[in-house]
Amino acid sequence: MTSESILAIGSIALDYLELPSGQKGETLGGSLTYFTLAAGSLAPVHPVGIVGSDFPEEGMKLFAEYSANHDGIQVAEGKTFRWGGKYQSDWNTRETLYTELGVFENFNPELSKINKTCSYVYLGNIQPSLQTRILQQIISPKLVVCDTMNLWIDNFKDDLMKVLSEIDILLINDSEVSLLMGVSDPFEAGRKILEVGPAAVVVKMGSHGSALIDKGNLVNVGVYPVKRVIDPTGAGDSFAGGFLGALSMGLSIAESMLWGTATASFCIEGFGTEAMRELTLTDIKERKNTVRNLSKLP
Repeated sequence: MTSESILAIGSIALDYLELPSGQKGETLGGSLTYFTLAAGSLAPVHPVGIVGSDFPEEGMKLFAEYSANHDGIQVAEGKTFRWGGKYQSDWNTRETLYTELGVFENFNPELSKINKTCSYVYLGNIQPSLQTRILQQIISPKLVVCDTMNLWIDNFKDDLMKVLSEIDILLINDSEVSLLMGVSDPFEAGRKILEVGPAAVVVKMGSHGSALIDKGNLVNVGVYPVKRVIDPTGAGDSFAGGFLGALSMGLSIAESMLWGTATASFCIEGFGTEAMRELTLTDIKERKNTVRNLSKLP
């Protein structure tokens, strides 16, 4: 099955993680890193991001291996974006230890000719005004998918609503969608978002799976029964990578959610990005079929 090109924009980071198991340390991170690892197994990915002069060679090799074109990765003098996080034993509570934006603070890319013409666009979890500037450079994309978070909802809601009026699919978690629309029921909130512009909203619900909301449907997709959670960092971005990769193959939104769920299940089985680097297309297909059966989809 042939995949079309995906332009992906997001953060590239050096993460420091502390896990309930006692494991801790630094790892490559950032939304764009996890997305590229996930989508790169399925489609030609064109990542656009920025790193500092301290970014390790290992990281550049990762983007070279998993990208069709990684010329959009800028290297600027200064420090790479760094984030530290500590998880509590319930996995649902995460404390941010520090956030150092570094060169990411002034990230404002000009897309190359080849990146402007990618068929599919993923606007990762970045400031809405930057998402808009990227959209203004894209030439006739087939499909635009956007992710966001509570920080942008709280502080840049007007800018975010402008972005939503110009995209096709919004990825958002259940608490964020309620916050965005001021409605406690995430499904009702999702339906209200459809009035803003997107044709579909995919609500991520953690261990409860995900839900597709569009003008005629509410489709629930379950989760893969992972035996042991090692580290949930990047799971949402890995879901997005699998999801976009499947969409770029011409699959339906509901079918693509199965691929996203399967891909994310691998992410949480390793520290940082380590499990994602062992990912194969055969592995994803096997778990995708399991999730389909558990979700009772046709």
